[in-house]
Amino acid sequence: MRPRHPLPPKLPKQWLFSDERTSVGIAVLAARLPPGSGIVFRHDSLAPGARWGLLRRLMRTARAGGLTVLLAGAPATARRWGADGVHLRQRDAKHAGQAHRLGLLLTMPVHDAHEARSAQRSGADGVFISPLHPTRSHPGAPTLGRAAWLRLARLSGAQPIALGGMTAARARALNRASGIGPGWAAIDAWAEKATKRRKRQKRNAVPT
Repeated sequence: MRPRHPLPPKLPKQWLFSDERTSVGIAVLAARLPPGSGIVFRHDSLAPGARWGLLRRLMRTARAGGLTVLLAGAPATARRWGADGVHLRQRDAKHAGQAHRLGLLLTMPVHDAHEARSAQRSGADGVFISPLHPTRSHPGAPTLGRAAWLRLARLSGAQPIALGGMTAARARALNRASGIGPGWAAIDAWAEKATKRRKRQKRNAVPT
């Protein structure tokens, strides 16, 4: 078992997952997140230098807005690049101990009971359990549904965060139904909100 934090860390309740496919840049989305939100920075296809540079720009926005940033990757890289924590994929669960020794926040993805138990053994602070609803990023993938999602949340032993087709309204409904105060994460919901805001600003800028 892991050496746990003296007090359980308080993770953000709202999260943005970075995605290179969105038309709205990650820095723009980060600047429009509510204060105290979290970001999981992926952009894995970038070369290390470009990825580091983008993360540095993102961290400046995060510090100004009181945001928590996790790097999807290796704990040592997350620490060296100045992230607040690491999002550790299941195949890299063996590095969980290093994340704890470095004092990093640790989250992991969970899709089934096997992964929930792996996250529990790894001592994850938070788990992104998905997909709760149909999602554009994984078209046609089977969804968990609320009952199965809640079972995985309890099994993981960590702060549960819902991912997959999530919106603020769906997050409120899940919170009312579960009674466990889960967080929620999204890609499209934040991008769509930013796009709508940009369109409103353009309309308002047109002279009448």
